[in-house]
Amino acid sequence: AAARTFEVKGVIKELHPEKLFAKVKHEEIPDYMPAMTMNLTVRDARELAGLAPADAITFRLNVTADEHWIDRVKKVAGVEAAKAESGNPFPDAREWRRVRFVEPLNIGDAMENYRFTNELGQAVTLAELKGQAYAFTFIFTRCPLPDFCPRMSSQFQDAQRLLANRAAGPTNWRLFSITMDPEFDTPEVLQHYASRFKSDPNRWQQLTAPLIDITAIGEQFGLEFYRPDGTISHNLRTVVIDAAGKVQNIIIGNSWKAAELVEYLVKAAAAKPAESAGAGVK
Repeated sequence: AAARTFEVKGVIKELHPEKLFAKVKHEEIPDYMPAMTMNLTVRDARELAGLAPADAITFRLNVTADEHWIDRVKKVAGVEAAKAESGNPFPDAREWRRVRFVEPLNIGDAMENYRFTNELGQAVTLAELKGQAYAFTFIFTRCPLPDFCPRMSSQFQDAQRLLANRAAGPTNWRLFSITMDPEFDTPEVLQHYASRFKSDPNRWQQLTAPLIDITAIGEQFGLEFYRPDGTISHNLRTVVIDAAGKVQNIIIGNSWKAAELVEYLVKAAAAKPAESAGAGVK
């Protein structure tokens, strides 16, 4: 598909040429996305040659329906670089938030209990899912890059369809998308987002909660997100919990396919329910 292209300025925060991406804090892209800090993909590691963290750069962002990449990356020297780091036009301020200490959860661990509100304004408590296999991932509705949150939601949409149409398949399965942007992603906003991906609320729900709780459950599985300048930078995690209330899979990144998630959930649904689902309520 033809790519939309945007000329952008930014500052490098991290470089990972061996993995073909850089974390870049960029300015607002009019008519596309606000100022954000994102992991941006390159197709050729040579695009990042000669660069270092804190370098101010210009680059071209290319976006199709399924992916993005940057190219024509150039270092900006002198006064322009100094302005970039001084707070104009994309300051380095970070919005701090309260967090609490949580232990990481690994495969085989009992899932702890959290309380959420779904897109219909209804309470959802993980402890009430005893005997249900479920998967959850993390999104925010304003995420524009097609291979980040939109891909997670598209994969869940496909998994919902495959599970619903599976001959003699399990019935004790659920899907949940947890927002990382609870101030903006109200139940009303999440309901609109759910309709975009045709989610059946009996099977797949969009969830919100206090930010401190979303931070806690994310950190237990290696999800990293923060909000510099009120925007969101994040990696990707998808988690499968079996019917016994235990962690079965922790999926990193965005390269997994819906059919894989379906097989994980079919296996998870066959687990014998535990006497209790997880630890005390968070």
